[in-house]
Amino acid sequence: MSFSFFKALRPKTPQELAKTIKDSLMGLDTKTVVEVKLLEKALEEVEKNFSAMKVMLLGDGEVEPNVDQITQLAVEICKEDVIPLFFHKLSILGWEARKDLVQCWSILLKQKVGSTHCCVQYLENHFDLLDFLVAGYDNKEIALNCGNMLRECIKFPTLAKYMLESPSFELFFKYVELANFDVASDAFSTFKDVLTKHPTEVSEFLTSHYDEFFEQYEKLLTSSNYVTRRQSLKLLSEFLLEPPSSHIMKKYIAEVQHFKVMMTLLTDTSKNIQISAFHIFKIFVANPNKPREIKVILAKNHERLLELLNNLSAGKGGDDDQFEEEKDLIIKEIERLVFSDTEPVIIFGQNNSHRLRLDF
Repeated sequence: MSFSFFKALRPKTPQELAKTIKDSLMGLDTKTVVEVKLLEKALEEVEKNFSAMKVMLLGDGEVEPNVDQITQLAVEICKEDVIPLFFHKLSILGWEARKDLVQCWSILLKQKVGSTHCCVQYLENHFDLLDFLVAGYDNKEIALNCGNMLRECIKFPTLAKYMLESPSFELFFKYVELANFDVASDAFSTFKDVLTKHPTEVSEFLTSHYDEFFEQYEKLLTSSNYVTRRQSLKLLSEFLLEPPSSHIMKKYIAEVQHFKVMMTLLTDTSKNIQISAFHIFKIFVANPNKPREIKVILAKNHERLLELLNNLSAGKGGDDDQFEEEKDLIIKEIERLVFSDTEPVIIFGQNNSHRLRLDF
């Protein structure tokens, strides 16, 4: 007869695990945080519980996760109000615990009971938690974790729609220009997802917030930061050209102020920005209903524009044939617009003679 001195621990049920996770996170209270030894012990407990959650959701490499347990864990986490604790305690957690939480968050959001994503429904009833994640970009220690979790949320239309309409959305115009490159880049990735993942919701948002949005967006297009200008140009063409936003595009290309911005970007010292600007500039020029003021600006600056366009190439990795074909069409349209009684006015800056200052 064999004897065992150690009794194997029974794996926790989803209900038990959710409760244990909640208790350990609540243990990170004000008193614990200021006591080093107490904090270390409390963080170890959280990390152990997050590791158990990860195993239940992903398996351990040998045993596959149980689908019913995964769903039940998501349900229990909502029932126990653990999600607010995930967010509010994020800045206290150690690196490993944060990494596990981000990985688990993606799986939890996908769990459905019937036709309902239970964690998504929880967030729909607590939208302020999304604002909390957005504000996480102010803390560089957790900014990337918050960004990852936000992008998982944005995959769901109702959550993306809330983010667009929330006052916290305006914060992205600040975050994408933060001095910390990694944080700014991550913020731009989230900003891009909000504006591209769900075209119908984006179209509705732009329709009702057109002036405010593009007033802020122009600041990105004219930023002194090269990366911001380039990324903003590429993103603009993405969401403007979505079919649900066709009416937004028509309005945008009929406005002289936007045209002036694109003309200026077309003369940027960076070839990459010139090329990106061209792909939006060409829409203004090809518009059969161009306002007279845009026609006049094109005519006044036609000589320099034609020179610039003739010297512009598709760039590395571009489709040369298509680019040249589009460029030829735009050149012909500009030539057609030239008024016999309008002299082109080209003014060059004294300190930057290779850069055009256009006459508007």
